[in-house]
Amino acid sequence: MITEEVKKELYALQDVEYRDFQSGLIPNVEKDYFIGVRTPELRKLAKAMAKREDIDEFLRKLPHSTFDENQLHAFIISEIKDYDKCISEIELFLPYVDNWATCDQMSPKVFKKNRALLMERIKEWIVSDKTYTVRFAIGMLMSHFLDEDFDESYLLMVAEVRSEEYYINMMIAWYFATALAKQYEATLPYIEERRLDIWTHNKAIQKSVESRRITEEQKEYLKGLKVKKENG
Repeated sequence: MITEEVKKELYALQDVEYRDFQSGLIPNVEKDYFIGVRTPELRKLAKAMAKREDIDEFLRKLPHSTFDENQLHAFIISEIKDYDKCISEIELFLPYVDNWATCDQMSPKVFKKNRALLMERIKEWIVSDKTYTVRFAIGMLMSHFLDEDFDESYLLMVAEVRSEEYYINMMIAWYFATALAKQYEATLPYIEERRLDIWTHNKAIQKSVESRRITEEQKEYLKGLKVKKENG
């Protein structure tokens, strides 16, 4: 069975020190969930596995029992060249994504040529009740819709997301920090008018100030827009 073959291959690539380091970066997941395969090795394996005729057997084996299998799954999806097939696999996989790394590293190449179709899916994902489906939607908006396909309505779409989930709010902050770097004039009113919740507002400013993509003058102005107290 390909699933057993995959797991055997992953353990052959195990780096225990890397596993221990990696588990510290993803604290919401138990340490024994990690095998410890480095990302370049996972990507290389994914490229080879994606070409196999029996790969669907592995992709259907959900939920996976390890982080590394989930990472491999995400990287295999990212290699799919047919848009409809890619979307179908994402829809099946997203409910099982349980951490920020797997969510953020799933970046299908085929999306670049299918942005209009992708936007319709993003509108569905962003109102999901699943943390990492929402995070994925915002990540796709950040990756594909802040340059030539930018529209100011996308800022509102993200600003309207309200959640108690840290990993959603962190992605909103990351999105707005990136939007300030790429679409400063359109994005600035969302910060000036405090249209995000206070924690996310301040985190977006912090990430912007840490960025090299905005000017020193812009950074100084943004610093003055931080909310000092949550009750103030």
